[in-house]
Amino acid sequence: MHSVSNTVQTGDIVSWQVHWLEASGDLCSWRETVAAEIAIARDAVARIVPVPALDIGVVRDASEAIPEIGTAANVLSPHLVLLTLDPDNPNFETSLRTGDIRRTIVHEVHHCLRMAGPGYGATLGEALVSEGLAGQFVRHLLGTPPEPWEAAVSDAVLAAHRPDSATLAGTDHDHGAWFFGRGGRHPRWLGYTLGYRIVGDWLAAGAAPDGDTWVNVPADSVLAAARGRTLAEV
Repeated sequence: MHSVSNTVQTGDIVSWQVHWLEASGDLCSWRETVAAEIAIARDAVARIVPVPALDIGVVRDASEAIPEIGTAANVLSPHLVLLTLDPDNPNFETSLRTGDIRRTIVHEVHHCLRMAGPGYGATLGEALVSEGLAGQFVRHLLGTPPEPWEAAVSDAVLAAHRPDSATLAGTDHDHGAWFFGRGGRHPRWLGYTLGYRIVGDWLAAGAAPDGDTWVNVPADSVLAAARGRTLAEV
C-alpha cells in the first residue's frame, strides 16, 4: 500500500505520525485540513494528559465510514489509530468544516490512553464506561455537545433497555448488538448513548477528574454513581 507520512508537531515537540494510506483512493485534497484538525486534537489532549506516541493511518473507504458523517475511526493498539474518510459522502465536507475530525481523534486517543492503562474492558459495563469516558472527555476538552450516537435514544428507550447487574458484569455480551444495533435486539447506538449518560451521572455526582482520573478511573466507580439514575438501583 502506498503510504505518505508527515509529522504533527506542537512547538518543538514531535508527537504523532500521520500516514496517508492511499491505495484505495487519493487524499491529497484533504491532507492539509485533516492534518490541521489532528494537530488541534493533539493540543487539546496535551492540556490535560501527557500525549502518547501515536501513529495515525488515514484511509479512504466508503464501506467503513459512518453514513451520517462520512468518517469513522477505530483504535488498533495503544499507539495506533485508523481514521477512515469518505470524501464522496454528501455529509463529509460539513463534517470536515465543523470539527468532526478533531473530536474523533480526541475520542480515539482517550481509548488509546485507557487501553494502555486499565484497559478498554471485557465486560459490558467496562465497555460502556470506556465509551462514555471518551465521549465526555471530548465534551470536557472541546466544549462540544454529544455526538448523534451519544444522544441516539430517549430516556424511555434507555429505561427499557438498561442492563441489570449480571448483564453489566458479563463478558459474553454482543458488542455489536449493544453499540450498533446488530440483530435488532437493541436500538442502533444504544451503548454509546447509555455509556455517555452513565459517565454523565458520575460527573453530576461530584466527580471532578484530573487527567489521570479521566483515563484510569475504575469502571465500577463510574457504574456505582449511575445506580438509581441511568442504571437501576440494585
